[in-house]
Amino acid sequence: MTYAEDMAYAEDRITITAAEVLVSSPGRNFVTLRVTTSAGVTGLGDATVNGRELAVASYLRDHLVPLLIGRDAHAIEDTWQYLYRGAYWRRGPITMAAIAAVDTALWDIKAKLAGMPLYQLLGGRSRRGCLAYGHASGADLPELFDSVRAHLDQGYRAIRIQTGVPGLSSVYGVASSSNAHVGDDTGATSRYDHEPARRSTMPVEEEWDTRAYLRHAPRVFEAVRNEFGPELPLLHDAHHRLTPIQAARLGKELEPYDLFWLEDVTPAENTAMLRRVREHTTTPLAIGEVFNTIWDYRELFEEQLIDYVRSPVTHAGGITALRRIFDYAAVYQIKSGVHGPTDVSPVGLAAALHLGIAIPNFGIQEYMKHSAATDEMFRPTYRFTDGLLDPGEEPGLGIGYDDEAGAAHPYEPAYLPVNRLKLDGSMHDW
Repeated sequence: MTYAEDMAYAEDRITITAAEVLVSSPGRNFVTLRVTTSAGVTGLGDATVNGRELAVASYLRDHLVPLLIGRDAHAIEDTWQYLYRGAYWRRGPITMAAIAAVDTALWDIKAKLAGMPLYQLLGGRSRRGCLAYGHASGADLPELFDSVRAHLDQGYRAIRIQTGVPGLSSVYGVASSSNAHVGDDTGATSRYDHEPARRSTMPVEEEWDTRAYLRHAPRVFEAVRNEFGPELPLLHDAHHRLTPIQAARLGKELEPYDLFWLEDVTPAENTAMLRRVREHTTTPLAIGEVFNTIWDYRELFEEQLIDYVRSPVTHAGGITALRRIFDYAAVYQIKSGVHGPTDVSPVGLAAALHLGIAIPNFGIQEYMKHSAATDEMFRPTYRFTDGLLDPGEEPGLGIGYDDEAGAAHPYEPAYLPVNRLKLDGSMHDW
């Protein structure tokens, strides 16, 4: 390239001129990155890390935003590599959520400049819509059945099943009887139906009894199958609470009830433990919502120890990085099952839908409806119809951000609970 050509390129290229870190709490806390370009086009990225929101906001504001100004807004891959490989301290949820926000915002910008929905830049549609599952829960079977029916009435065609455990006053993912509806992230002081972060300066402590849970769970699925028949896809989350042999037992005992998947059966730090689970059960396994990079999956993919990848766009380095993970998974016939609770903002959910509609190995998308205040702030254009989510046809992600609404909902401390064994008070995975 001649000097004249180089100067012409420099004048024509679209650069990043500003990046704002927006922390808001319309029912729950969100961290949003808004990137502005020299063309006047803006893009949004989700950087929410539940219970550690201010840490990632600082990482963005104090460390990444100054590096972005003046960079080519179209150079998404180079920017990703610059932020990941350019930092000596790599990986981890805070770093990868910050990189994800930048990456997603740049994809939003690129698609807006192209005048097309983001999924078109990822290869176009591979399906009509993304199959979604919702969360049904209840303190007991009658409450659970009511919750399942409510989800079916809303159009869900796949449902996660969580119930109370006899002898325990509260259990993750199970609403209290006062708010056991098909709900949203209300931000009330009582626990949420599906995202039990509570507004407080200290985490709430809960009790756990693994033996009681292992006795109870198969009975629950037997009852659900008897009530709702064999066709409805059912999912269950063990939430990292089991040892490998306990997880193997649960998977085997749930085989007669034909689960779509059994999720997070054992702590994810030691992936080799899943070999023992895989040896003893044919129940499909899903894991990875706490994974942040492709390196976390290598052993799991190459030994075919799981069936579904749970990482969200928000926590795994963005669209660029998660697409690489899904392509790697496809080699081993492993499908996507993207984490999508309400602590992933509508920005993160929209990004997952654009990716999910395009990839060949889509499996299912977790979907919990955000609060009305959240939707008013982000104005999502994705749609949920007849059990399927569609990202829509708006250029970019199809998401906005209302500054006035954001200012009206400032950050409030909120924490997920911690867990102790009922027997002796020992700290336990929750």
